[in-house]
Amino acid sequence: MADFAQTEIERRLILYQVFLKLYEHHSSLLDEILHLENRSQPSLTRVKACYVHGVVDTTAVYLMTNLCDNQTQSLRQPQQIWTIGRHRSSGICIADSHMSRRHAAIQHIDDQGFYLIDFNSTNGSFVNDDRADRPIKLKDGDRIRLGSMTFDFFVNYSCRVLPTVAMELLMQLVHRKSDNKVEILTYSRDRQKPLPEKADENLEIFRNSGLVEKFEHWYENFSSEQKSEILDRFLSRQIPYNPS
Repeated sequence: MADFAQTEIERRLILYQVFLKLYEHHSSLLDEILHLENRSQPSLTRVKACYVHGVVDTTAVYLMTNLCDNQTQSLRQPQQIWTIGRHRSSGICIADSHMSRRHAAIQHIDDQGFYLIDFNSTNGSFVNDDRADRPIKLKDGDRIRLGSMTFDFFVNYSCRVLPTVAMELLMQLVHRKSDNKVEILTYSRDRQKPLPEKADENLEIFRNSGLVEKFEHWYENFSSEQKSEILDRFLSRQIPYNPS
């Protein structure tokens, strides 16, 4: 009986040592396992996905993150250095007992990118499980661990200007009214009739269609180019006639 107890103690000790090694080198993997466990048990609070998003546009460089006060914020810093730690003066202050007072920083260098720098912290900083014993350049989708805090890093260098929205969709958008209520701008398809070719007759039908009441109080908010495009589309559009 004593031999069995000794064997069981040795087995548990070995498992404990394996767990410590696994946590030391693959803590992010364990975080993912715990996250999946929480998702499979609705009674438990879901693990919040934490992130830091580096944004570079033509006017500024800044971070967007939800690590501060449990809400997404844009953080602009004139030196392009965002410090992270327990100290209140840190740009990103995190109340984590495993994090140093001044733990690390994310720095942006022009024409190079974002870097993670560790300030000789007690528990270290890691990028994709690699210890940051020197500045590490960050890539889109990197996994960062500081103390017991783990978050994803994303970076954006590009911006696309999307085309204007079609008139048919503009008429169905939400419009804010003066009393802070919103109204869905829609039009009835039952009113579809053939449009005469003459511009003055088109305008007369537009006035009698019932759209003018909704259209006149937000039309002035468009630019001159948008007004011209809207008017051109309306006057040139041919709506098929349905005799039924």
